[in-house]
Amino acid sequence: MKKKVKVKGALQSYLRWPLFLSLLLITMDIGINIADREAGIMMNGFVVVYIIIALVLYFYKRPNILGDIVRYAADYGQVQKQLLKDMALPYGVLDCQGRLLWGNNEFIEVVGDEKLAKKSISRIFPEITEAVLPIDMQDQILHLTKDNFFYKVVLRKIIANGFFDEQVWDAAEDGHGDDSNSLIGIYIYDETEIKSLARQNQEQRMITGLLYIDNYEEALESIDEVRRSLLVALVDRKINKYMQSIDAIVKKVEKDKYIFLFKHKYLSQLQNNKFNLLEEVRTINIGNEMSVTISIGLGVNVESYQTSYEYARAAIDLALGRGGDQAVIKDGDKISYYGGKSIQLEKSTRVKARVKAHALKEFVEAKDKVVIMGHAIGDVDSFGAGIGIYRIAKTLNKKAHIVINEVTTSVRPLMTRFINNPDYEDDMFLKSEQAIGLVDNNTLLVIVDVNRPSYTECKELLSLTKTIVILDHHRQTGEAIENPVLSYIEPYASSSCEMVAEILQYIGDGLRLKQVEADAMYAGIMIDTNNFLTKTGVRTFEAAAFLRRSGADVTRIRKAFRSDMDEYKTKAEAISGTEVYMEHYAITICASAGINSPTVLGAQVANELLNINNIRASFVFTEFNEKIYLSARSIDEVNVQLIMERLGGGGHMSVAGAQFTGCTLSEATYNLKTTLSTMKKEGEL
Repeated sequence: MKKKVKVKGALQSYLRWPLFLSLLLITMDIGINIADREAGIMMNGFVVVYIIIALVLYFYKRPNILGDIVRYAADYGQVQKQLLKDMALPYGVLDCQGRLLWGNNEFIEVVGDEKLAKKSISRIFPEITEAVLPIDMQDQILHLTKDNFFYKVVLRKIIANGFFDEQVWDAAEDGHGDDSNSLIGIYIYDETEIKSLARQNQEQRMITGLLYIDNYEEALESIDEVRRSLLVALVDRKINKYMQSIDAIVKKVEKDKYIFLFKHKYLSQLQNNKFNLLEEVRTINIGNEMSVTISIGLGVNVESYQTSYEYARAAIDLALGRGGDQAVIKDGDKISYYGGKSIQLEKSTRVKARVKAHALKEFVEAKDKVVIMGHAIGDVDSFGAGIGIYRIAKTLNKKAHIVINEVTTSVRPLMTRFINNPDYEDDMFLKSEQAIGLVDNNTLLVIVDVNRPSYTECKELLSLTKTIVILDHHRQTGEAIENPVLSYIEPYASSSCEMVAEILQYIGDGLRLKQVEADAMYAGIMIDTNNFLTKTGVRTFEAAAFLRRSGADVTRIRKAFRSDMDEYKTKAEAISGTEVYMEHYAITICASAGINSPTVLGAQVANELLNINNIRASFVFTEFNEKIYLSARSIDEVNVQLIMERLGGGGHMSVAGAQFTGCTLSEATYNLKTTLSTMKKEGEL
């Protein structure tokens, strides 16, 4: 049954006004009749005529007026519809399942195939699935690509109150509720030009870069004096030619330092060719015994040139701290590394060690006490280096403590010689809880054998004092200890004990190592070099000679590190279960049940596997304390540090490791194999 059109509001009042005026005329007519009978009779006739006309207009002309209003509304609706149809903004209406119900001309032009869109809009834009359609009044905004055009799509839920009341009632009874009474408006904004301009703006941004020659003096000393200028000229030529290929401005600011500027659009080119300038410079050979290596630091995606330069400085420092011969890109907190495959040669001069020793001495003398801390699950190198710093503090008459929580089987034989020894205080070794209550702003905190805060024995100590010294031989990563007053990180060193042994020789004539201290430091060098087989240089043997003169006994140390039968059997089982992956990579799992220090045993297994022919690198997994530890070793063909960094770890080219949490041994092994396969395809192995 059709509903009658009801007139409401001002229009209804307007149609009733003649009737209201009739009442006024009747009142006037009564007044005139009282005043003058003849005039009243005449007025009566006019009033009757007026009332008749008012009634005729109200009852008989009203439908015509309403008809005209309806026709006007219809015409106005057609105008609105046409305006919507011809609107420049693509606009459409979807049902709650994503089917197109209606779209204006611009929308149909963007969609292309209207029939396909009516089946489902996801057939035009695969990203607009039913799952992303708005379920409440919150707009859904998507950025999509179609036919090389970029679009911003806004999806808005529309509640159509009053539409199809009977159907809505029936749907509600069926349990569908508001879905049957709602639609989805879809607006499409073409942002191709905006994206293009944004990309052009990004590509035109300038990037600041720093380039340092790592071994300028050493390389020149390795060649005849008459050829030195030629070597410098060849390096300059390589650098300038490379910079021309990326339209860069390059300026030599010192004999071994360059600064350059280039557009952001060339950054991907540098990344794709993996900064092959590193290799080009390294291959320069005109009789020089030592290859020239360079380091590059870039600061990208910043708002000012000053910040870009600061990022570049941080990146170049990180590159040098990791041993040089590599490029580092700093993009905010994200750090990317390229190169770093060559073996870092030790520097023949010990000037740097002497300078660092004098600086360390000044910091020790300025503080009341010294607290020494290594990495968690400390090894012999960490322990030995801590003992060396302890001796420096005691020589300078300062109270000193070493923080150590878990004593591994490798450290226990050495540590036992210090406990209950009358030459040492009872509080020489502290747990983390004790150290936290001891460290304050008048404490010198010395970090040895680690430079990552999350790997330290007690991370909380780093925030308790502002005077922090770092002595380490591991390559730096993006995670670093903030604002140390002294940082001595030398990746070419074989061990932290080697570095500390050099420093000891410059502290002063009053320093004398005790025999037990010399044993601990000598043991640290032995373990980290695998009995002087790995990463040993001239300075390694000089440090060992100093410790031997100080009373270190090789036989006593060797006897302290003999394995018991259970450990030896576990090691043999791990070796027998080794899988050779991709022909050159040994992977195995070392059991931890019944073993006091399974991580140390895993490292020993990794060293043993390198004695097998055609094995370029070894990887040993050990599960311990709800974590999975991975020890990686190589001789010279593979940079295991790069592999471990992809797995969240780090280390050296030939000695590295990583830790896994929240996964199983099989999952960790799969991650390692996937990483090896990926790096093989990318040419990194």
